[in-house]
Amino acid sequence: MIIAIDGTAASGKGTLGRNLAQSLGLAYLDTGQLYRAVGVAADARDIDIDAAPASDIASIAAELDLSQPFGDNLRTAHAAELASKVAAIPAVRAALVDKQRQFALNPPSGSGAILDGRDIGSVILPDADKKFFVDAAADIRAQRRFTELQAAGNECDFSEVLADIIKRDCRDKNRTIAPMTAVPDAFIIDSSDKNAEEVFRVAMDFLQEVPR
Repeated sequence: MIIAIDGTAASGKGTLGRNLAQSLGLAYLDTGQLYRAVGVAADARDIDIDAAPASDIASIAAELDLSQPFGDNLRTAHAAELASKVAAIPAVRAALVDKQRQFALNPPSGSGAILDGRDIGSVILPDADKKFFVDAAADIRAQRRFTELQAAGNECDFSEVLADIIKRDCRDKNRTIAPMTAVPDAFIIDSSDKNAEEVFRVAMDFLQEVPR
């Protein structure tokens, strides 16, 4: 069983992926963490993502080890902004495509895999058994991210978080390579008025439907 979950930032797709993986006994990969890790690594090396040769960023992506634990330093607003920038670089995406597919085809645990991101159902795993696209209103997603950042001890301003969410949506949807989109065979979940448990139940009901 291979499940692809795509969606906007702070829509709840990651929580859904983890909950489904635990319930179904599948390996889980948050592909956004890969792009965050690449962005943070480039930043730590004082590489200007906007000006550096794409090959410099792509080499970091090629060296990335998916088995390594990802730390809390990747959950910051700054890491999210860096991730959105490196995700728009074709060479970086190319370096990470095979890593993601290999994780799905040869999961480190369980009887299958769940991957979440922006282009899983459209590019990485177009033949996934099931596909989801999770979205919510921008202001609601911003409030979720704002609360998450505050809980982690980060000082932030709601208006800035909302602006970052809108900017990232625009970048993700309009990049020339693998833009974020809901593929025709994806089951769409609007999480605007749903908590994590309600989103999980909607997804499980869909997975358990008997084909007609």
